[in-house]
Formats: sequence, structure tokens, C-alpha cells
Amino acid sequence: MKIIETPNMPKSNGHYSQCVEHNGILYLAGQLPRIPETRAIPEGIEAQTHQVLRNIEKILTEAGSGKDKVLHVRVYVSNIKYWDIVNGIYADFFGQYKPARAVIPTRDLHHGALIEVEVTAYV
Repeated sequence: MKIIETPNMPKSNGHYSQCVEHNGILYLAGQLPRIPETRAIPEGIEAQTHQVLRNIEKILTEAGSGKDKVLHVRVYVSNIKYWDIVNGIYADFFGQYKPARAVIPTRDLHHGALIEVEVTAYV
């Protein structure tokens, strides 16, 4: 097992790792749409969705993987009314590649975020 912490992402405040690799599989912790340089969360679901996917791509790249190696995605949205917007941005991000996915409507997310995304990928 290998713990992967990328220097280009904010350090976690909680007792967890950004990413854990085990037997060639990457388990990314749920990512909030924080801007790495400032830790701020952008306004609105569109900006937050773009930001969280960029953050995930950075972690995957630094772990030796990429978005074309994502096996499963869990998308937590604070209100299901955002789903059409999130799904459109998500589809543009992944293109023709379609990993398995779960969408979980939830209530409040940490720090007022509107979206959180968790990913499993391979190296």
C-alpha cells in the first residue's frame, strides 16, 4: 500500500489521505472543489464541477494514472436540480470514455460545497 499526497493540492484537514494505491488501484478520497492555491471554493455549480474535475485529474496524473483509467466515480450533489449541469460538464470531461458511476443526492456538503467527487482508478 502506498499513500499519495500531491504537492499541488491542499493538504487534507481531516484524518485521511488524498489517494491510496493498492495493487495498482487508486482510491481517491472525496474531493471538494477547492482552488488549490487559495483553498477557496468557487461560486456556483458549474464552476465547482469544473474545479473538482480539474483537481481529480491533477491527483490522477501525479499518481501515474489519468481520467481514461477511472473505473468508478461517486458524485455527491447537494441538490438533484443541479444534475443536468453536472452531467453535461462530466460528459465533456470524460468524452467518449464512460466509467461506472453513482450519483448520490445529499444535503449539505462540507464547507458549503455543492459537489464532491470520489474516484477509483488504476495505474
